[in-house]
Amino acid sequence: MQTFDTPVVDNHLHLDPDHGRGVEAVKDFARSGGTHLLVVNKPSWLLGHEVETGEDFRPVFETTIDVVRDASELLDGKAWPVLGVHPGLVSKLVDDRGYDPADARDLMCAGLDVAAEYVRAGDALALKSGRPHYDVTDAVWDASNAVLRHGLDLAADCDCALQLHTESTTDLSDVAEWADERDVPRERVVKHYAQGHLTGGTPSVMSNKDRLEDAAERGVPFLMETDFVDDPDRPGAVMGPKTVPRRVDWLLDEGHDDAVRNAHVETPALVYDIDTESTLDR
Repeated sequence: MQTFDTPVVDNHLHLDPDHGRGVEAVKDFARSGGTHLLVVNKPSWLLGHEVETGEDFRPVFETTIDVVRDASELLDGKAWPVLGVHPGLVSKLVDDRGYDPADARDLMCAGLDVAAEYVRAGDALALKSGRPHYDVTDAVWDASNAVLRHGLDLAADCDCALQLHTESTTDLSDVAEWADERDVPRERVVKHYAQGHLTGGTPSVMSNKDRLEDAAERGVPFLMETDFVDDPDRPGAVMGPKTVPRRVDWLLDEGHDDAVRNAHVETPALVYDIDTESTLDR
């Protein structure tokens, strides 16, 4: 079993205890030296829920909270849930189920309202929202941005971070300005699946070497992630749960000790107000 003299945090992955590997993936992460996880709920439709009201999201969130509780028992550190509504739901609602974009917007906002209940109660760490990463109509784009802004409203109210799934970009200045309007610190706007740098928020960098080297050399706050999807029908999709620990090992070998501390101690404290060192049980 690999161990490091540092916490090792995967900032964004999914666990599906019913259809995927669930805690078996957590065991792989832990054996590779991983200590802390931020577990994002899978999209509602991938967990078999055809939502019609905000309350219909509750079993999606409860599934994630339950598997996070189990994951924490296997880690030297801790796991936290990140709850929200995947922005791709707008297309499921509009294209597949005939929703008007405004009605889709309202349903997705209602789901975020339920997610925020868990953050306020201390049962989740942060929220998740975003906008499509693919071409959509102007009406769907506007509806999606309205959902994202509602996520920022809730992040302000809950005093928490907001993870975002967005288009591929290194510039989220528009979102940062919306955050400013709501007094949400820009560092709490976290772009999932990010490249090595980002204007307008904190990059959660996909853990390939080129992106990580870019982030490490810039010396600005960043996080590391795999976006492990835990889907048996997509076994090679994105990155596996062992990846972040392996990349930490590589960064240390390359002399990027400061970058490792940045990504796994300093930035988690800055963005989420969590102490990954004091929660490390060794």
